[in-house]
Amino acid sequence: MVAQAHTAPPTKRQYTHREILEIMSGLMLAMLTSMISTSVVGTALPTIVGELGGQDQYSWVASATMLTMTVSTPLWGKLSDLFGRKLLFQTALGLFVAASVIAGMAQDMGQLIAARAVQGLGVGGLSALSQVILGDIVSPRERGRYSGYMGAVFGISTVAGPLLGGFIVDADWLGWRWCFYVVVPFAIVSFLVIQKVLRLPVVKRETSVDIWGATTITASASALMLLLTLGGNEFAWNSVWTYFLAAIALLMLALAVLSERTARDPILPPRLFRNRTFVLTSLASLFVGVAMFGAMIYLPQYLQIVKGLSPTDSGLMTLPMVAALFVSGVISGKVVTRTGRWKLFPVAGLLVVAAGLLLLSRLHVDSSEWLIGFDVAVLGTGLGLSMQMLILAAQNGSEPRDMASTTSGVSFFRSLGGAVGVAAFGAILTNRLKDEMAEMLRAANIVLPGGSDVKLGSPDAIQRLPEPIKHIVLESFTRGLETVFMVGVPIALLGFVATIFLKELPLRGSAMAAPPEPKPLSKDDLVLAGLLLELVAQRIERTNGERSALLTAVARMAPPDGRSERERARSVAQDVLRPTSRALIAQAAPPEKDLVTRGISQ
Repeated sequence: MVAQAHTAPPTKRQYTHREILEIMSGLMLAMLTSMISTSVVGTALPTIVGELGGQDQYSWVASATMLTMTVSTPLWGKLSDLFGRKLLFQTALGLFVAASVIAGMAQDMGQLIAARAVQGLGVGGLSALSQVILGDIVSPRERGRYSGYMGAVFGISTVAGPLLGGFIVDADWLGWRWCFYVVVPFAIVSFLVIQKVLRLPVVKRETSVDIWGATTITASASALMLLLTLGGNEFAWNSVWTYFLAAIALLMLALAVLSERTARDPILPPRLFRNRTFVLTSLASLFVGVAMFGAMIYLPQYLQIVKGLSPTDSGLMTLPMVAALFVSGVISGKVVTRTGRWKLFPVAGLLVVAAGLLLLSRLHVDSSEWLIGFDVAVLGTGLGLSMQMLILAAQNGSEPRDMASTTSGVSFFRSLGGAVGVAAFGAILTNRLKDEMAEMLRAANIVLPGGSDVKLGSPDAIQRLPEPIKHIVLESFTRGLETVFMVGVPIALLGFVATIFLKELPLRGSAMAAPPEPKPLSKDDLVLAGLLLELVAQRIERTNGERSALLTAVARMAPPDGRSERERARSVAQDVLRPTSRALIAQAAPPEKDLVTRGISQ
């Protein structure tokens, strides 16, 4: 099943700083809406799970959103090539709002998880397309400057979300359902702002929607998520269900690889995986996603259940992390814009993330709030240094035609890491919690009416448990979360290793590889320069495998991505030399007197 669009030559232009800021205002407002919805639920989740029931389904409230966001991210980028960036961005925003309202009306965990899954589709579109649009309008060299603004949105939403969620849950006249309703007015305003300021040309590119690829990727990720979430809980790890789900995940992965190799226009083009920069930034983003979302989802449980903080106070405890993330993101973006050097930041960032997770794993029941604040600030610093820089590096190392696929691909792997991390950490916490409680109850010679399975309610209900049951529950949660954070340390170090092997390619200075605007020249000089470029392009296209100095020089204009020297040179001839040639000649002669088509081919 393939949807096609006819090719239209892209309109390339340079945007002024004011135009970029206007477009960025729409992007940031929409991103703020979706991110607040994600973070506002974090502090409310312990209360939601306590009311609707199902501690074993805690991770799925977050994982469902992460899963659908993950699998839809690359598809949104491909659809935007067909129908335009603005239309798809607004569609994602509308889908997100509708799902948020449905989530607020949920009556049980099943309904809430389903609504969160649909909500993830919208979040996937907003997160992917905001980066794609930014890549369309801003050059890689200048992108660090504007990426700092995107990091600021992430920081503001991470602060505002938990605080807003805590206020809503603590307010008797509101309740946790308003954590989902509250985004509606924000979304309406953002939709109107985007409609007014986001003026991008609708460029329909020759592309197709890889339905089979999307299906197999979704099925593989879903099977893996089910295995990680249900394994050791609903069925034993050494069981038929474990092997069945693992087999489904591997089979769908193999079919996805086959589909992407044979598809006319795949969601994740195989040529991307011959690009060393894309592979390494995707791996690093995968590990960042595991560490970041795992910490952000389960930290509120420690603060509210173990430390006994209210949802509002729990949100306030994230302020050091957000402040550190904001400051490190903005400063690193400005330094990259000024110097053009970027590799140091993701390398140092992943190392700092590992240090932050190690510090969090040392927390216990009696840890002071000052110590907690310092630990989360370290984690925030590492995230601020690494997240946006990995996307910048991937975009800079890609060709213009792969901008959407590259951006969506890196976002896909970061979201996949988050989805797998939340599910895996949830399985670790659930199983460790059961084992620790059973062991401590047995050691204390306590026999409960229902066995060792304590039905845990909201954080307030846990705080009202009689001693020594309360102490056992809190200590079990502490040990379980200690394991969760400790598991994240080697994962972050793997990301650190991936960033070490990144090659620091010079940042390009023009967005979308647009032909450089020539200095004022005479008409004769313009025609001569255009003819020379056209001759070079034709010479490159007529080579039959023989090496030459001209071929090598032209090939070096394209980033090294695993293709042969001849393929890279032909790509430069088609995408850069020939468009520049015609642009130069068009300045000196009317279109009907196009010398290129009239005589040079002879």
